Parts: sequence; structure tokens; C-alpha cells
Amino acid sequence: MSRPLPPETEELLDRRRRLLGPNVSTFYEEPVHFVKADGVWLWDADGRRYLDCYNNVPHVGHCNPRVVNAIAEQAARLNTHTRYLHEGILDYVERLTGTFDDALSTAILTCSGSEANDIALRMAEAMTGKRGIVATDATYHGNTTLVSHLSRSNVPEVGFGLGQYLRHVEAPDSYRISDPDGQRFAAHVQEAVDDLERAGAGFAALIVCPLFLNEGFPEQKEGWLRPAAEVARRAGGLLICDEVQSGFGRSGSHFWAHQKQGVVPDVVTMGKPMGNGHPVAGLVTTPDIMARFRNSFRYFNTFGGNPVSCAAAMAVLDELEEKGLQDSAAAMGKLAYDRLSELAAKHQVIGNVRQSGMVFGAEFVRDRDTREPASEFADKVVNEMRRRGIILSKLGRHKNTLKIRPPMPFAAEHLDLLIKTLNDVLASVSPHG
Repeated sequence: MSRPLPPETEELLDRRRRLLGPNVSTFYEEPVHFVKADGVWLWDADGRRYLDCYNNVPHVGHCNPRVVNAIAEQAARLNTHTRYLHEGILDYVERLTGTFDDALSTAILTCSGSEANDIALRMAEAMTGKRGIVATDATYHGNTTLVSHLSRSNVPEVGFGLGQYLRHVEAPDSYRISDPDGQRFAAHVQEAVDDLERAGAGFAALIVCPLFLNEGFPEQKEGWLRPAAEVARRAGGLLICDEVQSGFGRSGSHFWAHQKQGVVPDVVTMGKPMGNGHPVAGLVTTPDIMARFRNSFRYFNTFGGNPVSCAAAMAVLDELEEKGLQDSAAAMGKLAYDRLSELAAKHQVIGNVRQSGMVFGAEFVRDRDTREPASEFADKVVNEMRRRGIILSKLGRHKNTLKIRPPMPFAAEHLDLLIKTLNDVLASVSPHG
């Protein structure tokens, strides 16, 4: 049973309902009121400090001085839209595309990953003349009218008839489904492509997060996605990789997770960590796709690519490079996997441990033999960790996998605190009661 909320929390929630409307989501049974942040730490209104093991938006750390200064200095000089000329967007796109395969050399900057994915889907229509999209059944790609339909858990009641253009395929699950080479997943994609063609919508694109992060970031060897990418290409469609969560060095082994998958997408979308909390996002694609899109759609974004956003985004790249944060993500991911595996040896409720760089977690099960998901237990753990000053969440098809995705400066001493607290919580919370 959840605890009564403090009066000040109830007051804030009442104001939210009155001013923002009903059903505005919050985290945790007892929502937390943060007022300050620095690096990997957050402070609530009572002055209590929390370790942030969840937020990838402050990619190079909350209130990073380099990013804060870049924003302030540019805002004090000039901020306007891209119908006026400014070098900032050109310098940034040139540097950004330098991290990709040579074919991916042009970009559009937006304010959110949702907008970027919306544009990517329109690019697919422009290139193919078709509208059929294939996504997984446990994903999330944003909240525009079109993009929201890609998520099975986010489908609006008023759908504008867009469901006819979408097909969802079984999300990968390395713990329960044997698919070591990605052939099973590719076969499901082929079935969805064929169904779209038979229905008359045609096939335009396959869109995936290359880490399949919302799906629970299953273990996959390098090149796992290649068979599905080949299916999409043979069918004349585009491969769109949504790197909003997985990009900018988070996977550790590569700067972009699709590189780990051994594929070169037609479009790569990005957002959240791009500006370290400043609302900047975008996509990278080929010159041919960009030209077709520009000639097919009249697109302009007032705030996308403004000088302040570009300054923030450039500062993030500077910080990643200067601090060696991609290498740090690789090292910390391996260490986290080892430490979580030690916990799994002590606690039978942990059925599986997995990681990809600075994304790691443990999947909870009621029984290791049956692998029955312990979803309610995961809720209890997440809420108890919050009460003990650790911020994290859960995800996956069964919502039973801890989602540990901290800012990139997360270090060994922070991992020590996380593991100690998690061990204490697992020892104190019953998986059955």
C-alpha cells in the first residue's frame, strides 16, 4: 500500500491537475520535487540529495558548466531562426555528420525527437511514394499524431485512420526468444512488409532503436540488425534508426548504436541528450533523401537549429570528446554488468543481467525456470530505490527490467552507491508479497 503524500506534494499535484489538466504523468508513488542539480546529483525541495541513474537528457551532466556558458554567451549575442544566415548551424552539422558514415552528410535540426521522427517518416513517403511503416510492438518514438501510433502503449483514442499504415512486429527478447543472428526478427519484418503491400499501403520504412532500449535492450551480437535491414532495402523501403536514447557515445563501443549493429541507416534521428537539456534535436540523412524531401514538402521550423541550440549542441560534442566520455561509458558498462551479476548470484529474483555501455539493468522474474516476469516487484524496487535516494525506472515488454541510464559522467563511486542500495532493497522487498 502506498504511503500518504506530504501536504506540500498534494498541493503541487492539485495545482498540476488544475493548471495542466488531468492524467499528467509523474514518476513514483510519491512524486519527487526537484529544485537543483549538478553532475549526476539532484536535490529535492527539502535539500535531500539523489543519485540520478535514469536521465539521459543531461547527457554530459546536469548543469554542465561548458554547456551553460555556451548557451548564455550565445543568447547574449544573437538568437534567431535559420531564414537568416548564421555559421553556427553549419559548423555544428559539419561536425555532427563527421561522426557518421560518409553517405550520411546532411541534416535537419528540430526541437524534439518526435519532430525528427515525424520528418523521417515523411522522407520515407517522399522516397517511396508509399506510407507503410514497420515498428516493434514494445517501442516508443514520440508523440506527434503520426509518430504516436508507432507505440502500442501510446495509441490515441482518435487515430485519424493511421493504423492502416502501420504494422508491429515482435520485439527482440534475448532472455526468452532465441534469435542469435536476427533471422527470426528479419522474417517477422518480411511478413509485415508483405502484409502492407497486400493491403495497398505499400512499404515505406522500418524504424527501430538500434539498442532496442525501450524493449529492454536485449543482448545482441554485432550485426544482429543486418538481416532485417536487408529485408527493408530489398523491399525498396528506408531503414530509420532512432538514436534519441542510444546515440552520442552511450553504447560505449561506438558513437552511434547503429554502427554496433553493422548497418548504415538511410535516416538517423536524435534528440534528448543532443543539447544536454536544451531543446535541440534533429536527423541526419543522405543528400538524395534530403533533396527529395525538400522538394516534396515545404518544411520550416522556427526554433530548429537556432544559434543558441547549436551552441549548446556543439558544447556537448566538445565535452564528450575532451572528457573521453564514450570510453568511460564502455568501461562503466562492463563494470556495472559484473556488479549486477554478483547481485544475481545472491538474489534469485534477478533472472537476467544485460548492458550496452552506459545502459544497464536487471530483469526480475518470479521463477528462474519459468522466467515469469515479476512486474509488480519491479515497481516496488523502483519506488523503494527512490525513497532511498536513487532515481531509476523500468521498461521492457513486461515492464520488469530496471532501466539504469545515468548521465555520462557516472563513475565507479556512483556505481558503488547504486549497487549497495539495490542489494539492500532486494534483501528487504519481498518478490511475492
